[in-house]
Amino acid sequence: MNSYDLMILGPATRDLNIDYTGAEDRSAGGAVTFCTPAAKATGARVFAAVKIAPEDRDIMDVFDLPETDKALLPSAKTTLMRNEYFTPDRERRKSGCAAQSDPILPGELPDIEWRLCHLAGLLYGDFPDELLEALHRKALLSADAQGFLRHNIGGSMSLHDWEDKLRFLPWMDFFKTDAAEAEMLTGLADREAAARQLVAWGAKEVMVSHNAEMLVCDGTQVCTCPVKARNLSGRTGRGDTTFGSYLAMRLLGNDMQTSLLYATACVSLKMETPGVFRGSREDVEDYIRQFYQR
Repeated sequence: MNSYDLMILGPATRDLNIDYTGAEDRSAGGAVTFCTPAAKATGARVFAAVKIAPEDRDIMDVFDLPETDKALLPSAKTTLMRNEYFTPDRERRKSGCAAQSDPILPGELPDIEWRLCHLAGLLYGDFPDELLEALHRKALLSADAQGFLRHNIGGSMSLHDWEDKLRFLPWMDFFKTDAAEAEMLTGLADREAAARQLVAWGAKEVMVSHNAEMLVCDGTQVCTCPVKARNLSGRTGRGDTTFGSYLAMRLLGNDMQTSLLYATACVSLKMETPGVFRGSREDVEDYIRQFYQR
């Protein structure tokens, strides 16, 4: 049976992105799509389990992995997302969802071994309680908050608090939010205070992403690292790229600060080009030397 450092599990999407000028771009998206190449570039052993409709199988070509390192989990529908950005920095946006994939069930999990499973979700309902229970019993577990806070209501997207957070946060060895999600979960606008609260509720290690810096906290140590992208043409997938590379670096044995530096440099480089991260670990290390070690 094949064994992996990291299994990234979640729905991929068909995306329509509209920038502030009205220019349109259609591409494959979703947290699993952006997490996977960033994690793989570190040298970690990565498996992608992707929930899509079989007729959208071409999306699997985006994952630059051997066939043995990825699996299509069939769904009646592929998630369809529409993102309209109102500013050049892409911080203000309106998202809609015309279709949502089926929930991922425990019986669909690939027959492989993994050290950590990352729930790369998009919307509430992607991961039912019984899936979390099965994964928690098997190995380390990680999740992105958006898969539990973002609700698709008649095609419109809205954030709602996670009713079961106090039950499930203690199962999270790693947990990622953005600044708005952290405030929704905790009621705290200060990112460090919010991260500390999430750790107090049981999450072992928390990342809070932000346009200016990335932050990680384990309750004892807090690390931050500035984002240094020279342009934001590849803004979509910022948090997923950061967290995918961070998780992989931690699983490879690196400490929090080293992992965060690598992950923030990786996403800074990625944001300078639209699409998923297509560089190498050497490219990221060169970027660190050029922009972070002056």
